[in-house]
Formats: sequence, structure tokens, C-alpha cells
Amino acid sequence: MTSPLRIAFAGVFASHLIDRVRARLRLPCEVIAGDEREILPRLGDVDVLVGMGFTREMAEAAPRLRLVQVPGAGLDRIDRGALGSGTALANAYGHDVGIAEYVIGAMLALAREFCRVDADLRRGQWDSVWSGSPVPLWPELAGKTLGILGYGRIGQAVARRARAFDMEVLAVRRDASRDDPHGLAFVRGPEALDQVLGRSDYVAITLALTAETRGLIDARRLGLMRPTTVLINVARAEVVDEGALYEALHRRAIAAAALDVWYRYPSGGAPTHPGHRPFHTLPNVLMTPHVSGWTEGMMEARASVIAENI
Repeated sequence: MTSPLRIAFAGVFASHLIDRVRARLRLPCEVIAGDEREILPRLGDVDVLVGMGFTREMAEAAPRLRLVQVPGAGLDRIDRGALGSGTALANAYGHDVGIAEYVIGAMLALAREFCRVDADLRRGQWDSVWSGSPVPLWPELAGKTLGILGYGRIGQAVARRARAFDMEVLAVRRDASRDDPHGLAFVRGPEALDQVLGRSDYVAITLALTAETRGLIDARRLGLMRPTTVLINVARAEVVDEGALYEALHRRAIAAAALDVWYRYPSGGAPTHPGHRPFHTLPNVLMTPHVSGWTEGMMEARASVIAENI
């Protein structure tokens, strides 16, 4: 009789997928779960590890390991050098629709100042012609230019939706020689980055964190943007230099930012501000706790991919 497959789910995010993955598996399996540290001594007879991180210590503790399955797209916490010759590595997508909808929603929320207007009206203050006072007109997305840094699954999903809003879309990707299935007129390589930053009313960052992209948007490149430009980061915080971003927002060198990825994450139950700089004090920052892709569709899609890989 074949012994059941042993699957370890390490970390909070991976654990959220357990029931969905088990419901899709058609083979006997045993599941263990816990955070990355507490699960370490239990990896000795594990065949599959599902988790966002993989270290040399994990590799040494799991000699039977055949698959490291990242339940997200990013591989920045995976020590690939620690993978054994018989161990496969896979990631999972399915978050492109949710994140693309977030980007469009963030642009609308910042352009129309929904948060401020809502807060004012709750205090009885009408920021409209009904108050009898002149109020500025809000911009429309139509006719504006969106620069997309990283034209993979997410970037392409954002571009399709932005074009439906009659926006001009400029995309920068690592390899601009590849055909664009969506027929975007402007798809360039990294050499066009500065040009795109200077032309864009909105800049969406959707690229992976690598040695080349870490700190890619520094003080100089933030300085290429206009005072009316809005930055949306749904990739990794470290793509943008934290100090330079805070200063640009504080001085209004750029108009605003929507930030869903951060420089500090909670390590316990205590309240945790998400940056080393006080972004939470800035009125021109829309702050969300890394949830842009956290949708029903994403969870279903990832559970299916993970089960299939197992």
C-alpha cells in the first residue's frame, strides 16, 4: 500500500489554502501546518513544502522534499541554491485580476479624493457646489497617461482595464522584443524607464523584486515625475527607495501614492506602522496592508494550481 504524501504548509498565507487544496487533491495525503520556525523539526518526512520562504536550514531538515510550492508569485524569499537536485520549485499566479482592479480603484480613489470627501461629509461639510462655495474640479482618468513598470501578467491586466477607461498606456518590460498579445502601441525595454516616468500622470509598479530592480525608483527617478503624478506600488516596497519616496510625498514633489506593499511587516500581535518613515501622517497616501490580490478568484486559482502541481 502506497504511503500518503506528506505536505507541509508553512506560514499564515499557506495555511489559508489548506482546505481548498485538499478538496482538489485526488491522492491520499497527510497535512501538517505551522509557522516557518515551528514546522522546521517536522520536515524530515515531508514530500511537499507550501510556503513563501525556503532556506538552507529547511533544505537540510527535509531530505525527502520533492516540491517547494510558493503560494504566490514572488520568489524573493526562496534560496534557490539550497534546492536539491531532485526538488522542483513552482510559484502560483491567479492574482492578476484582483490586483489590476485594485490599481484602477486606487487611481479613481485618489483622483476623486474619495477618502477625504467621505470624511468631510461625515462631519457635515459638503465639498461640492451644494455648499455654495467654489470647489476645484476633479480630473478624469480618460485622456491621462498610465506608465506600467513591469508588463507581465499583472501589468497586462492593468493595461487592458486602463484602455477601457480611455487612458494612454506606456509599458516598460525586461524584454521588449516579445510580441504583445494585446497590441499595446508603446512597449519598451528598461532604457525607456526615464522617458515613461516623465510622461506619465500615473505610474503603476508591477515588476518583480530582483537585484536589478531593488531601489530602481530612487530620488533621481522620483524627480523625473511631475508634481501631479500619482504612484501606485503593488509589487514590492523595496523597488522604491523608502526615504526618497517619503520625501517626495512630504514635499509634494509628486501628488500622491497608493501603497499596498511595505518596508515593515508585523512580527507579532502589536500594532505595526508599515514603514521606517511616518507615511501614516501624510494625507496624500492611500495605505492598504498588502491586500490588493486578496480576492476569492485568487484563492480559487492558486488552490487549483497548487493541487495540480502536487
